[in-house]
Amino acid sequence: MEEDKHTHSEDCSHEASLDEFEEAGKIASRIREDSKKLIMIGEPLLDIAETIERMINDEGAEMAFPVNISINEIAAHYTPEFDCTRVLEENSIVKIDLGTYLNGAIADTAYTIDLSDDGRHESLVKASQEALEAAIAAIKPGERVGEIGGRIEEKIRARGFKPISNLTGHMIKTNELHAGVEIPNIKTNDNYEFQVGDIFAVEPFATTGSGFVTDLEQVEIFGLYIPHQVRMRQSRKILQHILENFGVMPFAERWIRKNPEFKSKLLVSVALKEMLEAQIIRGYPVLRDGGNGLVSQAEHTIIVTESGNKITTK
Repeated sequence: MEEDKHTHSEDCSHEASLDEFEEAGKIASRIREDSKKLIMIGEPLLDIAETIERMINDEGAEMAFPVNISINEIAAHYTPEFDCTRVLEENSIVKIDLGTYLNGAIADTAYTIDLSDDGRHESLVKASQEALEAAIAAIKPGERVGEIGGRIEEKIRARGFKPISNLTGHMIKTNELHAGVEIPNIKTNDNYEFQVGDIFAVEPFATTGSGFVTDLEQVEIFGLYIPHQVRMRQSRKILQHILENFGVMPFAERWIRKNPEFKSKLLVSVALKEMLEAQIIRGYPVLRDGGNGLVSQAEHTIIVTESGNKITTK
């Protein structure tokens, strides 16, 4: 089996063009649609994640982050473990969040599938999708992000659900998945005004639960923070592997363990723990609705234009 390509060749002097962002979006869109056929009862989560990641590579792009497969009350940041044996179960509500990376340009898109046989999650799925559509319809130069949050909240509440207030959409820049400015999922007083050329991931989450997420102890996704020396030899080797293969973009523990040299869960866990404590890397804990409610998600990446915006992941 050909090894998946994770290497990110970041050239700090290269500013990705809007054409490159659009191309990354087209690839993400094709893979989003093609991946929907994988989301079936009984399918192994690990197979789904690795298949989608391989599809990204096959399109000539790289992963902007590990494929997220968040089920039921899990909202975000879960990707299967190296030895995951879990399968999709009947009546689940499944969120798939994927990202493409192309010469520094990033596209981020997500969808939700109702695996019930009676459509019990249909309204929840539609809530986040309708909120996404309403938000995108209103984004134009001069519009405030806090007002867009209000449109998202209004659509989700109209269906009797709650928006997740501590998850947001986010600005994207070359080599930066989260570039500072956020689009809230509730109405706020945030006065940032969209500008021509801005790139954003618009990302509503709807829930039957509390409307906020909490961190779980489980962490499968990590990102480089400030590289510096570590004490243990194995940690140094793994850090070098991270620098050479993943660069500044988020990565999964299972990606490290796919290298035969780093198959030991214990050694990799100890190395990651040392790097976390030294603040060389940061972890992205799995996020769960605080009231254990079910969660849906929808997401597109857009470029703000003079007349409104263009969806790169349409």
